[in-house]
Amino acid sequence: MVTKYSAFKMNLLPDQKQEYKNRHDEIWPALSALLKKVGICDYHIYLDDETDILFAFYKIEDDSKLKDLPQQDIMIKWWEFMADIMETMPSNEPVSRELSLMFYME
Repeated sequence: MVTKYSAFKMNLLPDQKQEYKNRHDEIWPALSALLKKVGICDYHIYLDDETDILFAFYKIEDDSKLKDLPQQDIMIKWWEFMADIMETMPSNEPVSRELSLMFYME
């Protein structure tokens, strides 16, 4: 199976850097298990300190498994937990913008 890559950005609210880091340092085991179950690996999130923009990147073999994530109870609860420190949609899902691959080097 071919590995696919996904990159996107999200907006952290001002002065929430440490809180965001704290919450992810203690990510819920059930959420990690769900992400691994759908095949997400090598998941990284970086912060641009000047803009409060988060940049996320992960690998996945079958991205069709992602379509069910927004309906999973643990995902819904995580988004509710994170909604006070990020730009979100009415569903509490983070506003994210997919990024286009411009260069790749193996």
